[in-house]
Amino acid sequence: MRKLAFVLSLLAGPAFASGLQIEVEGEANGTITIDLLEDVAPGHVEQITALASEGAYDGVVFHRVIEGFMAQTGDVQFGKIDGGNMSRAGSGASDRPDLKAEFSKEPFLRGVVGMARAQDPDSANSQFFIMFDAGAFLNGQYTVVGRVTEGMDVVDAIKRGNGPNGSVIGRPDVMKKVTVIE
Repeated sequence: MRKLAFVLSLLAGPAFASGLQIEVEGEANGTITIDLLEDVAPGHVEQITALASEGAYDGVVFHRVIEGFMAQTGDVQFGKIDGGNMSRAGSGASDRPDLKAEFSKEPFLRGVVGMARAQDPDSANSQFFIMFDAGAFLNGQYTVVGRVTEGMDVVDAIKRGNGPNGSVIGRPDVMKKVTVIE
């Protein structure tokens, strides 16, 4: 009886998408496919897929890109290529509530997607980053939400920023369209 109840509870739970496809334009052109890890970070995956389904990520720039580290995007408030406030890109969020951290033992390796946050571990909202290289110092400090399965060459071509904070000068690369995939 317990097994049946467990199976039914799984069926009654929210249905998650398995990934995202991100069409990138700029210095990098192409598609990035991300496998989302709903078993590792269900709350974060649910928020990302909801924002993507609503079109909130369409037209959002990669505002912070640090060579040898990561490319950050997802500021749905200030990071829009058309009509956004590029001087504030990276400081915004969605209208949805911030998320409680879902730290795991998943390591930050090349191609891993993590959620950006402020100093408060429970402040992730809409912004995320894709790792160019491994970053063990992030392990257990940031929520892992997915992995790039195709298009790492596109990630590698994203326009780099300047200085220690990686701010992109001029016209940054943009997520033209973000689609939830099964």
